[in-house]
Amino acid sequence: MHFDDTITTLSELRAVIGPPSEFVVGKEITAFDEYCREFIARSPFVLVASSDGEGSIDISPKGDPPGFVQVLDDRTLAIPERPGNHRADTFLNILRHPYVGLIFLIPGTKNTLRVRGTATIVRDLELRKSMEVSGRVPELALVVELATAYFHCAKCVIRSELWSRGSMSVAPGDDVLLAETMVKHGNLGISVSDMQAIIAKDEQKRLY
Repeated sequence: MHFDDTITTLSELRAVIGPPSEFVVGKEITAFDEYCREFIARSPFVLVASSDGEGSIDISPKGDPPGFVQVLDDRTLAIPERPGNHRADTFLNILRHPYVGLIFLIPGTKNTLRVRGTATIVRDLELRKSMEVSGRVPELALVVELATAYFHCAKCVIRSELWSRGSMSVAPGDDVLLAETMVKHGNLGISVSDMQAIIAKDEQKRLY
């Protein structure tokens, strides 16, 4: 598609949206304080953004019981890596370009916490043992050294009514959406029902 009116410079952007206020600029911090620690301890879900440094970007969701992300000290946190699909997009990016961005969410809470930093793929046994769930120790942990953190404006959650729509957001085909798209997009030679059975078994047997 072709667009006639685009923004290509910082001055053009600021002419439209204006400059940030001192309140917004001043809220960034470089160490996890008690507010960050408490929010992370309550969060069961975090989005991890990474890049290969050459324009390819990935965002990976991570979820577990609240407190699964550990704050190790004032500038370091650790995220366990649970069994997945072995694509390892985040890890492949980090091996090339270790900078990541995180967004922590808490269901029912309109605030979010944003974290930026540099990541390392860690296998230290004691750390991994501390992340054990259901008798299973993760093989890897993603350790992030903090650059900056700040609590984000809640307007996006308010506008979306993210936590108030409930079952209204569930469509009849949502349960088999992954199976259908995997068969179609991957041009797989199996039925959707067979693919769904594989996914269901994976969800039951490989959570940890």
